[in-house]
Amino acid sequence: MRKLSTWKLKLRMFLATALLFGIIYAILIAIGALMGFGGPLFYALLGFGIVFLQYLLSPKIVELTMNVHYVSEAEAPRLHAMVDELARNAGIPKPRVGIAEIAVPNAFAFGRTKSDGRVCVTRGILNLLDEEELRAVLGHEISHIRHSDMIVMTLVSAVPLICYYIFWSTIYSRDDDATLVGIAALIAYFLGQLIVLFISRTREYYADQGSVEIGGQPHKLASALYKLVYGSAAFDRDDLKQVEGVKAFFLNDVSDARNEINDLSQLDIDMDGTISMAELQRVKYSGVKVGVGARILELLSTHPNMLRRIERLSEFT
Repeated sequence: MRKLSTWKLKLRMFLATALLFGIIYAILIAIGALMGFGGPLFYALLGFGIVFLQYLLSPKIVELTMNVHYVSEAEAPRLHAMVDELARNAGIPKPRVGIAEIAVPNAFAFGRTKSDGRVCVTRGILNLLDEEELRAVLGHEISHIRHSDMIVMTLVSAVPLICYYIFWSTIYSRDDDATLVGIAALIAYFLGQLIVLFISRTREYYADQGSVEIGGQPHKLASALYKLVYGSAAFDRDDLKQVEGVKAFFLNDVSDARNEINDLSQLDIDMDGTISMAELQRVKYSGVKVGVGARILELLSTHPNMLRRIERLSEFT
């Protein structure tokens, strides 16, 4: 298994997660101080209780939202064989394998622990990618399980939600202290969302790197990502809205696909609809041009800018 340095990515995720939980803890402590009841321990337990509830329920929510059904080896031998090999390379238990009856091409991983991991592909991706591209995609998803970052995302995504509920519970209050708490909670909600998005983008870089480590080819993952952008852009906005709430689990930001197409044209030199090893190595030595607008939009996205992401994959060729 190819070993690549990951300490910078790990440090970013740890610091961002610590900051996010620090925000919610501070808000809960402020409520206790202003309302005159409870104490630091009470509010710490309350916050962890809400997060733990989301941790327990999130797999079932994902399954229902994504219309997932799990498949046996007899039903999907090709998928099972690739997942089994990649999981062994990653040193984790083989995840459950599922297919989501969704036409939008993509894949995702979720679960509570490494031993509870589930890897799913949508019906749309099976008709879009070749075998090596699909293998690289599955390597990306298995890397999410290996890194346990899907658990981190489940936990941290609850924090802005808590802040949002606190804001709404105080918005009509005539008490000045409660109003101050509500304003602080609203600010914390927006800051929390930005931090969650940062964590989400970081984990995608981390999983791309993980795919290469456990056997995925960099140019095949780049080609798969390229195809997924075009595949997502082919759907109308109403279809994409159906998966808006879970797009952080996907390989790319399906909502931003149409905005990325023009920029991606600088990658596919021979216009054959794929990214070859030669084209990815060209990116390595020539770089890519990412506009200011795209850099700003990236801050509000669940995923890294696709050009920058493919540029980073080129470092592994």
